[in-house]
Amino acid sequence: MSDDPITARLLRQAMPVFTTLASCLLVITIAAALYFGRDIFVPVTLAILLSFVLVPGVRLLRRLRLPRAVAVLLVVVTAFGALLGVSLLIANEAAQLASDLPRYQVTMREKIGSLKEATAGSGTLSRMIDMVQDLGTELQPDLKESAPQGAAGSVAHPLHVQIAAAKAGLLGTLGTLVEPILHPLATTGLILIFTIFILLQREDLRNRAIRLAGSGDLRRTTAAIDDAASRLSRFFLAQLVLNIAFGIVIGTGLWWIGVPNPILFGVLATILRFVPYVGAAISALLPLVVAAAVDPGWTMVIATAALFLVVEPVAGHAIEPLLYGHSTGLSPIAVILSATIWAFLWGPIGLVLATPITVCLVVLGRHIERLWFLDVILGDQPALSPPEIFYQRMLAGDPAEAIDQGELFLKARALVTYYDEVVLAGLLLAQEDLARGTLDRERQDEVGTALRTVVARLGIKPVRRAKAGRAKAGNTETYAAVAAVGPDRQVAAIVRTQAELALNWRGPCPVLCVSSRGPFDEAATLMLSQILGQHGLASQVISMAALRKGERPAATDGIALVCFSYLEPVSLSQIRLNVRQARQAVPGVKVLVGFWRERDPSTLDRLRRTVSADVLVTSLNGALDAALTFSKRVDAPSAQAPEMPRLAPATGRSVAA
Repeated sequence: MSDDPITARLLRQAMPVFTTLASCLLVITIAAALYFGRDIFVPVTLAILLSFVLVPGVRLLRRLRLPRAVAVLLVVVTAFGALLGVSLLIANEAAQLASDLPRYQVTMREKIGSLKEATAGSGTLSRMIDMVQDLGTELQPDLKESAPQGAAGSVAHPLHVQIAAAKAGLLGTLGTLVEPILHPLATTGLILIFTIFILLQREDLRNRAIRLAGSGDLRRTTAAIDDAASRLSRFFLAQLVLNIAFGIVIGTGLWWIGVPNPILFGVLATILRFVPYVGAAISALLPLVVAAAVDPGWTMVIATAALFLVVEPVAGHAIEPLLYGHSTGLSPIAVILSATIWAFLWGPIGLVLATPITVCLVVLGRHIERLWFLDVILGDQPALSPPEIFYQRMLAGDPAEAIDQGELFLKARALVTYYDEVVLAGLLLAQEDLARGTLDRERQDEVGTALRTVVARLGIKPVRRAKAGRAKAGNTETYAAVAAVGPDRQVAAIVRTQAELALNWRGPCPVLCVSSRGPFDEAATLMLSQILGQHGLASQVISMAALRKGERPAATDGIALVCFSYLEPVSLSQIRLNVRQARQAVPGVKVLVGFWRERDPSTLDRLRRTVSADVLVTSLNGALDAALTFSKRVDAPSAQAPEMPRLAPATGRSVAA
């Protein structure tokens, strides 16, 4: 670094540009290496993916006390023998289909003619059929024409001059014949050798991967790599089994329908289903064409199309979630993008390998800290948490997405839970930005307006009340505001009726909610008031600034509970003063103090005594719990109100006197 401060500053400013250029250059270099070195990288990649599938077989043989080398050789020879048998089967079926195609020309001509007659009124469709027919004519070999009349070299029979290359020698001829066979054999041999050595040296390769990932925490790194290898092995094996079953069902169905060469089409369906999204559709094209060529009518074509339309959705949407979850862990755009990139780099084999390779990259990104960006770019996990998404929408002045998010949440959970887990957490992010000075006054007002819009919209949703049973005293009934399921607190399922309230809680507004200061505290207080109102405890909201100016609540009679809301840090002496003034203004009133952020549970009781509050909460669930406990009617005159539970704030609970 230069000693000149100006030069040093310029270098610091230019560092992000250099870093971006270096990253782009690295990506281009890797892509070029993958493209030009595909003859090496493709066999290695196939061997790695195949090793994930064969590892369970090797482990099974090892449990039978077979030596590692013998177990690996048995599994690999069996797998490659099966692949060789499938390849010979495909070649035999394809040759048989090619020899049978000329027999179907008459049927295809008749079918095309009938289509032309049926579509005579549709110019576009008729032209498409003519184009297909013309292409078929061009693809057919020229028939040998009869020799034209006239002497050679005359106008009627001109001489055709053709320049031909010199005949190749013996070695050239052998090279031309052997090259198409030698290249696949060499690739297969490389895959075989790499697979054997990967399975034999599996532990050593794992140790080297741990070293590359970082050996500072061996326990964590080892667990991550073992978990990643186990997950990938289960995923690839499940995908292989599912695709084989898919091919068997398709082949059996085509045989039952009567389509020729059903074994060939079943094998192709197995292979092409590895291609994401469009593989099954591509595998259906050739059987449909053959069915149209074989059957003079359309029954076989319709049955073939119905077979694929039924089997693929069942496999993709019913069986796949049972085998390895609802997704591959990839975002849909990542699957399409990876398929495009790998098809460009490695051709058709890259299209088949796109999803397995991308799954490997995502798993590495989730377990190796240095590769975290792979999970962000390719994974299906949300890039932002729900509170971050909520706050980002508030910053953008677009509460519509936050409202949709809340409505989706409310289909299964309680509104108070949504406010606690999402909205309050987003408000804390806003409060942190405010404390850092990154939110100016205009942006604060915009965020506050968006927050009030969200709270108002979610608050007008009708409360789903379900009768929970009759109370023990009188003829009153208890109703549930929502179904308290999952992590929702039981208080989310309670709505107080007028008859269930204590006598001093039956006024028009028994709860007074006082906000501290700022638009974010106001939003938290509005949520508290709204939640209490939905559970049968009417409340009103007033700000601390308004109270200091001498303003009075709209309804001053019958106040039984005063709730002070604090989102930002405030001095404890000021809170204690506010509590004392509330008790002086309304003798006998209960006072609740809400600190809307997590705190150490062991300090809550001491903090409550310091501020002289009846109850101190850190969540809206805790506030609702306390208010419902205070407001409950006591039938026996000598009975005392039950003691508030001392519960952890991390779950939205409260500490009371």
